[in-house]
Amino acid sequence: MSASTHRIVVETSGLKASPLTPPVSKSDAQRALVLGHLTGSWPLPSVQAESDEDLPADVRVLRRGVEALRLPAGPVRDVDCADGGAPFRILATQVAVTPGARVRLTGTPRLGERPHGPLFTSLKDALGPAGLTLTEGQPWPVEITAPTDTSSVEPVFRVPGSQSSQYASSLLLGCAALYLRERRAWSVDIEGTLTSAGYLDLTLTWLERFGFELKKSASRYTVCGYTPPPSVPTLPGDWSSLGYLLLVAWKAGGTVERADTASAHPDQAILRLIEQVGLRTEPASEAHVLQVTGRPTGGLRASGKECPDLLPTLAALACVLPAPSTLTDVGILRLKESDRLEGIRDLVTAFGGKAELEDDTLLVTSPSTPPARFEMDSRGDHRLAMTAATLSVLSGVTLVLTGPECVEKSFPGFWRQLTRSGVRISASP
Repeated sequence: MSASTHRIVVETSGLKASPLTPPVSKSDAQRALVLGHLTGSWPLPSVQAESDEDLPADVRVLRRGVEALRLPAGPVRDVDCADGGAPFRILATQVAVTPGARVRLTGTPRLGERPHGPLFTSLKDALGPAGLTLTEGQPWPVEITAPTDTSSVEPVFRVPGSQSSQYASSLLLGCAALYLRERRAWSVDIEGTLTSAGYLDLTLTWLERFGFELKKSASRYTVCGYTPPPSVPTLPGDWSSLGYLLLVAWKAGGTVERADTASAHPDQAILRLIEQVGLRTEPASEAHVLQVTGRPTGGLRASGKECPDLLPTLAALACVLPAPSTLTDVGILRLKESDRLEGIRDLVTAFGGKAELEDDTLLVTSPSTPPARFEMDSRGDHRLAMTAATLSVLSGVTLVLTGPECVEKSFPGFWRQLTRSGVRISASP
């Protein structure tokens, strides 16, 4: 649960049409930052163009970690990963493949509880024979000392795919570093079914944008070549954040900017998923600007295997739909910044709806009569905070939210964007 005592009141009775803008995609930016570092495009122009107050906290964490790796070899460097699962996992591999690097990684207690063992095992199995050392605290710190020469080891990482695609993505970015240094192909073998495969596809897309040649099979991905690209790729808007904004814009009659429909981000699936319930997105007069129109006609169905970060957003939408909605493969949500599955169930219940869990499927039914107001604790989880606020906008019901500051992780300007749509935000007495 969130330890924050900061509470706000979100009131949505005076909505107005306004253009809404998401931050840069943290998933894209994290991959691009590492590849920019490896290929000599540092600092990355698209990240430098963003002010720190608008840059997601996870991106700032990863940038600090890469900056530590770019320092001359010397004493152990300390890097605080806060609660960033992706930055921590990406940095762990980058430390392990940077010759002679010595880094002490720390983070929040919740980050320490999340599963990292398969990644650590893969790194130790592949690079341990070359001299990698990786020691874990309880749970912090994680101390990694990288080998100075990896040319004698088998060039392959083996990792299970069932818990998180972040392990494979982190290792593939490590393969890019090793290829550039050794000029020999490095591979990632994925054992079993891969969870959230769209995020691995995103990693592959960014590797190719930065000029890496890949060989792909059903379970093996190999970095086998590199040609510098003609220009440094730019960063798109964040589709995870666009999910909230599209729904807010639909309710307020506004538009969303920076919505690049050519993006490889898996959360772009929201455009297809909301069509199930009678909503549709249409391009506005300007490039990358969308508006949402239509009236809800039924429930929706979505899977955590495809787009786990969208499920909270879709749960908010489900609370105002005329028929029940089914969210499948929801167990993965227990391993996020909070137990996000229980957070969704708490939100639906607080709103007066039903959230019935059977095995790995959650059935969400909207209330017959919405409450006059509802309360929610963010649990320190950025997606739960933004989901609760989105539900307030969709329903017109006042929200009292504990812990609103956690949105800094992925969308620092979220509350400013809501006020552009006429949402009133005040301190709770």
